Amino acid sequence: MSVEQPDVVDIISADTRTSHVVLTNSDRLDWSDSPWHQRILQAKLNKYLAFVESGELLDRYENAAGRPVAIKVVFKFKPDKDGEDFLSKARAVIESVGFSFRHEVFADN
Repeated sequence: MSVEQPDVVDIISADTRTSHVVLTNSDRLDWSDSPWHQRILQAKLNKYLAFVESGELLDRYENAAGRPVAIKVVFKFKPDKDGEDFLSKARAVIESVGFSFRHEVFADN
């Protein structure tokens, strides 16, 4: 599963250190077409938000009850400047509705 499958939540896990339920998105795309990449990523992040806000997270993962939620993106490639700007805006939106947002580069090729 990956960012290219906008209707799928890739990974649901629990962070035992912070007690967050973490919804992780695997993003293996490069940033050669940054506007396209941002649109795809935005669709995926919107799915994650809808997944939580609709209650579907609790339906599928009962242990999420009462836990804070974090949305995480793991990139294969480091975002370009426009991608970083997009992530800053995404963070603001996601945090404004009460969730945490994390991202990291797993392997930069």
